[in-house]
Amino acid sequence: MKSALFLMTLLSAGISIAAGRQPTDLSRPNVVVIYGDDVGFADIGVNGAEMIPTPNIDRLAAEGINFSDGHSSAATCTPSRFSMLTGIHAFRYNARVLPPDAPLLIPLDKLTLPQLFSRAGYQTAVIGKWHLGIGTPGKKVNWNGDVKPGPIEIGFDYSFLLPSTNDRVPCVFLKNHRVLNLDPADPLYVGKTLADVQVPGSTPYPDGQTNREAMTYYQSTHGHDNSVINGIGRIGYQSGGKAALWNDETISDVFVDEMKAYIADHKDAPFFLYFASQDVHVPRAPNPRFKGATKLGYRGDAMVQFDWTVGQILQTLEEHGLSENTIVIFSSDNGPVYDDGYDDGTTLKTSIGENDRGHDASGKWSGGKYQIYEGGTRVPLIIKWPARIKPGTSDATVNQIDFMASFAELLGVELDDDEGIDSRNTLDAFMGRDSEGLEYMIEEATGLALRNGDWKYIEPQKVKYPKGLAPFDATLFNLKDDPAETKNLADQYPEKVEEMSKLLEKMKQHNGIRAIL
Repeated sequence: MKSALFLMTLLSAGISIAAGRQPTDLSRPNVVVIYGDDVGFADIGVNGAEMIPTPNIDRLAAEGINFSDGHSSAATCTPSRFSMLTGIHAFRYNARVLPPDAPLLIPLDKLTLPQLFSRAGYQTAVIGKWHLGIGTPGKKVNWNGDVKPGPIEIGFDYSFLLPSTNDRVPCVFLKNHRVLNLDPADPLYVGKTLADVQVPGSTPYPDGQTNREAMTYYQSTHGHDNSVINGIGRIGYQSGGKAALWNDETISDVFVDEMKAYIADHKDAPFFLYFASQDVHVPRAPNPRFKGATKLGYRGDAMVQFDWTVGQILQTLEEHGLSENTIVIFSSDNGPVYDDGYDDGTTLKTSIGENDRGHDASGKWSGGKYQIYEGGTRVPLIIKWPARIKPGTSDATVNQIDFMASFAELLGVELDDDEGIDSRNTLDAFMGRDSEGLEYMIEEATGLALRNGDWKYIEPQKVKYPKGLAPFDATLFNLKDDPAETKNLADQYPEKVEEMSKLLEKMKQHNGIRAIL
């Protein structure tokens, strides 16, 4: 009788006891961040892609909020990942795209997003591309022993990684602290030069600088001609680890299998999963089952593969009864790039400029990866949480750097003044309750820009960008009237330039944006 009453109580409370479904606790939803690599704003159907089918991402957008003004903090991968995970702008640490043997970039004494979730009782994991460095400054990493410090030391309970990125050595998977499938008889070495890794007893790989014929998958165009592994030239040199090598065409499958296993093992308690895909970063090597899925070559086909990956994540959540109370965030580390070191057939030169066979991955926005124009940081950003978020679209200005303070608000975790110093609580915007979002926001590339509504001020640059802008000119654009950033209004609105330049300088010099805005 007591058992029957208890069952009736559960049912009347709306709590499912079906196998694999956790009781609904809206204060502690699961969180999955799906992070694309070099995916542009218009690389997905819902944002205008006509030549790339992305039904799973489009479905995610239909079931959540699709942001038209969502941003990574920077126009390159290492800085944007650093900022998302720390809530601190990367320029404060002079963070740049890291070489293969770089030490851990994130300071061990800084709060990270996984540590924030750990404070709230979550299990945390990262699966995918890392590219935030591993090891201690000044010390050579021992790839044949415990490889650390890395994700585990900055708060993740579990990690399964590409240690750097897929165009850099070492071309192996790292599970927690150990290289997966490493044969002790074939020790792994990584270095900047061929001489660094010429160790007797370790498998040698061709040097692309002296043996271009070894690059059989496709040729490099610039900067990817060191060790040739799987017929693809890489940045940096590697010897050994032959049994541990990844297969470029099955990386996505391996990550998906890891994701499925992790969710199955952690379905009964709240978890935070940072899933960082290598798609559509170079070298683009989609699985053969996706080749020919578009008319855009390797890049378009890799985007279809990424869409499949998103579908697998959504399906896995559904299979375990977790969809209703899981926050799924889809975004990218920066805007798109076409030729980024490999002659993979993506880039065509036409009368209207460089493009991906007619597909403009930035949409109406100018620029892309590496550039301070909007296309560098304005990326897809979709958030789904069926238990709390009403589906729709939002023009609110939002940024990944604000995940830290926003999730702290959601989880009831108080941040100290020195934690996530550039992260602001924009939870209402992320949840669709605020249609404005950030009043001011920094964008980072070779230099910095400041957004204020439709106004965008770019500080004087040390490099010359296209469209006739002089190298050191301060520029002012109105994105509402000029989304392509072609008309410099600095001379017409000198007071706006002065206002925004002074505020940007204050943001740069002050110990954190949250303290002054």
